[in-house]
Formats: sequence, structure tokens, C-alpha cells
Amino acid sequence: MTLSADPQEPDSALQLLARPGFSLVLAYRIFAMLSYQIVAVTVGWHIYEVTRNPFSLGLVGLAEVLPFFCVAPFAGYLVDHLPRRRLGMVACSGLVMTALVLTAVAQGWLPFHGVWPIYAAIALTGMVRAFLSPIYNALFARVLERTQYARGAGLGAVVFQTGMVVGPALGGALVAWGGKGVAYGVAVGVSLIALGCLAALRVSEPVHTGPAAAIFKSIAEGGRFVLGNKIMVGAMALDMFSVLLGGVVAMLPAFLHEILHHGPEGLGVLRAAPALGSVCVGLWLARRPLQRNAGRVLLFAVAGFGLCVIGFGLSSNFWLSAAILLFYGAFDGVSVVVRSTILQLATPEEMRGRVSSINGIFISSSNELGAFYAGTMAKLLGLVPAVVLGGFAVLSVAGITAWKNPTLRRLNLRDLH
Repeated sequence: MTLSADPQEPDSALQLLARPGFSLVLAYRIFAMLSYQIVAVTVGWHIYEVTRNPFSLGLVGLAEVLPFFCVAPFAGYLVDHLPRRRLGMVACSGLVMTALVLTAVAQGWLPFHGVWPIYAAIALTGMVRAFLSPIYNALFARVLERTQYARGAGLGAVVFQTGMVVGPALGGALVAWGGKGVAYGVAVGVSLIALGCLAALRVSEPVHTGPAAAIFKSIAEGGRFVLGNKIMVGAMALDMFSVLLGGVVAMLPAFLHEILHHGPEGLGVLRAAPALGSVCVGLWLARRPLQRNAGRVLLFAVAGFGLCVIGFGLSSNFWLSAAILLFYGAFDGVSVVVRSTILQLATPEEMRGRVSSINGIFISSSNELGAFYAGTMAKLLGLVPAVVLGGFAVLSVAGITAWKNPTLRRLNLRDLH
């Protein structure tokens, strides 16, 4: 692991990208995400093409989320006790296997019929996905110094949001141009590139001495660490409840049809706007990383997120709604970068896998349950009242957290170095 000469003068964003270890870790992250996103988009089309049943699309999410939740705690344990680089290569091999199975199904190379092979492949994807973020976070901490974490987290957020935008668009374009088999084949290729990035990575691994701790005892230890850290649990809870209560992305098709009176071509604009806002903030924070008053900035960002939710719910103009979603993504991007930096700085080396897995469970549960919550509230209250109420709920969460968690409110990231 290469260290900079002067810890008081952390490298610039371009200098960080020039570091082979960090650039390979970022490349691993984006290519693994592209593989996952291409498969996710293509599977939705594939399943509906076979069944013509919208309910089968809901089962795709269930087939992935349940294995993810079951495997995530054990994934964190393995990341903390096995060589991270090799474990990441095994996880990328799982992505390759998933895409290969789906390619074979799409091309009719397997003697199986129906949708169960597709669901089985998606279940494998859910198990593999449980490893991807913990491995990234653990390797991130091995290729950068602590003084570089804030700037590196900004660049990591840019890579993440870029994958979130490019992956689905690329998947849809590949299906339209070459069909399902071509899309799955490209997913095989990019997952092999992710595997190759880890194979080329040269990084020191922590040395474990003595017998490994019992699995369930070790997992419980990670949970106690997170719950006992007011800064970390406060940041995770803020993110979880803001996305759970204020997520509007799942409702965009309904808003387009009922409120904004815009065609389906507008969905791409509205879906891209939050990611664009987050990318811009990530680039800014990579150039000017937060050090002082990070807790207050985080709380104000969550409050701004809530105000954007309210504004979007009240808007009836398409371009005004797109502009609001741009700021919605920007405020969310601040939250992501600050939380990621806290996660890296506050986590002991020997617990990075377990803590990252717990964080992943927080985030995944908020995204999945947030879509369910938004749909349920829209059915009960109506589309606009449900979204506006969610925005006020996010403001309440920010206010209660600022009141009840003064440790987070007063946080300066430089105090965690």
C-alpha cells in the first residue's frame, strides 16, 4: 500500500485517480455494477416476455432481495477473515456465472423450460451482490490513507452514480439492438473485466493470527459496534429513513401520467436528473472534501432532500420537476459522501466487512421498502398527498436527529482521523 509523503497535504482528485491501486478498485466497482445493472434490466424484459404477467416482475425483486439479506451478515464475516482481493475475484466469478446461465437460457442452450432457471440465476445475483460493497469498502481502506478518505469517497460516489445511470441505459440499448442474448453476453464481458481489475490489484492484506472467531459471535460483535457508535448509527438511520419516507423515484411513472402529463420519453429525463445531481456533488466534494461541520452539513442536506420531495409533490410542470429532482439527487449525494466517509474513518480495520454489510442491509432495506411504502401511501392518500407527507416526514427525521444526537450534529470529520 503506497502512502503519500505528507499526511497534512492529501492528494488531489486527479492524483488519487493516478494511483494504480485506487483506480483499479474504482474500476472493479463500476464494471461489477455495470454487469449487475445490465442483467437487472434485461431480466425484467426477459421475464415479462415469457410470462406477460406484471406480478412476475415483482418476484424478480423478491428473488434477489431475500438471498441478499440472508447472505449479507455472513459476507461481512468472510470479508473480515479472508483475503479481500481473492474473495472479490470469487464474487466477480459469481457475476460471470449468473450472466452465463442467463445467456444459455435466452439462447435455448439448456434443457430447462419456464422461468425458474431465471429466478435461480437472480437468487445467485442477490447472494453475490452481498459481497460487492463490503469488498469495495475494505479494499478502499487499503489503497488510500485516512487523510484521503473524504476525497476518495467523493470519487467513489461519482463512480457509483455513473454506474446507476449508464448500466440501465446500456442494458436497454443492448436488448433493443441485439436482443437478450447479446445483453447477457456483454454482462459476462464486463464482469470479467471487474475480475481482471482485482487480479491486477496489488494490495497488502491484514494478517490474521490465532483462530477465527465464531461466526455468529463475530457477526453480533459487528452489530454491537454499529449500534454503540452514535455517529455511525445516526448517519445510517438518517439515510435509511430519508430514502424510506422520501423516495419518489418509484412513483415517477405515475407522476408522469397523472400530474405532469408527459409521455414515457420523459421517464429517462426524470430518472437521470437525481443521478446527475449526485455526480456533480460527488465531483465537487472530491475537489473540496468536507472536514469541518460535516454533521451539520449532513443534517442540512437531509432537510434539503425533504424540501425537494415536497416541491416535487407540489409541482405540475415537467421541467420544474426535473430541476427539483436534480437538487434532490445533489442533497442525497452529500448524504452518501458524508456517510461513506464516516463509515471508512470510524470503522476499525478488522471490522470493515461486517460494518459494511450492516450498512448495505440498511440501504437495501430502505430502497426496497421505500418503494413499497410509497405505493401503499399513494393508494391510501392519493399520489400528491403521499409524496408531500413523505417530505415533511423527512424534515421531521432531520430535526429529531439533530435534537437527539448532538454527537452527530457537532461532527467534524477531521476529528475522526
